[in-house]
Formats: sequence, C-alpha cells, structure tokens
Amino acid sequence: MRKTHRMCTERRDRALSRGEVDQVPYPIHPEPGGLISWGYDYSGDEHFFLPCGPDPEQWKIVTMLHEEGCETFDGPFSSFVLAFVRRLLDVDQYHGIEPEALEFLEPEDLAELVAAGEIGPVQPGFEPF
Repeated sequence: MRKTHRMCTERRDRALSRGEVDQVPYPIHPEPGGLISWGYDYSGDEHFFLPCGPDPEQWKIVTMLHEEGCETFDGPFSSFVLAFVRRLLDVDQYHGIEPEALEFLEPEDLAELVAAGEIGPVQPGFEPF
C-alpha cells in the first residue's frame, strides 16, 4: 500500500507539474482527504476510496485508469463491486469471432485457433461509470 501511495503521489506530482490536474485530481493519502488504495485490476487500473465524509459508507470509489486519468464512481462500494463483477461476466465467449462465423466451426476448431494464438481469448474490460 505504501508503494502504491508513493507511486501515485509521484504520478500526481508529475501531472501537476505539467498542468494536467485532471489526470490525478485528488491528493493521495496521507494528505488530508487523500485517496486510500484498496486494490488494482488485471489491466493495471488502481482503485481507491475517496474519503469524502466521516461515514465510510458514503465514500466514493475512484479508479485511476492506467495512464489515462481518473474516473469516480458515485455510489456505495458494494454497488461498485457488483458492477465490476457483472462486467467480467460479459466477456466475449467467442474470442472476437462473429457468432455467424461460429456456425462453421467445431469446438475443436476454436480450441486449435486459440492454441495457435490466432484468436482470443478476449480479456474482460471494465470502465468505471
């Protein structure tokens, strides 16, 4: 956690020095009101609590998109996690092949294409709200 906070503070300092305030608009813990890291995902996005009040149930979730700025989820943590999991369930089971084309492929054909590295699997995507 200390390493994440240090890296994010350094990233924020670099962004501020370039005038890119929107890249990291919040301070990082231990600064007052600073983002508190709680996790990251497979794509390198960091997830934080934004302590915007005394009740942790009211804190917002901020996702620092890998080198692309921040997104804020204005809802409870449980809703954020459910939305995240639902999006993981929506992974393309056909490896990016149009469903019509699958009519001509047997399951073994798909497995062979995957083994040869010619297709998928498609990684799940998640974009916060």
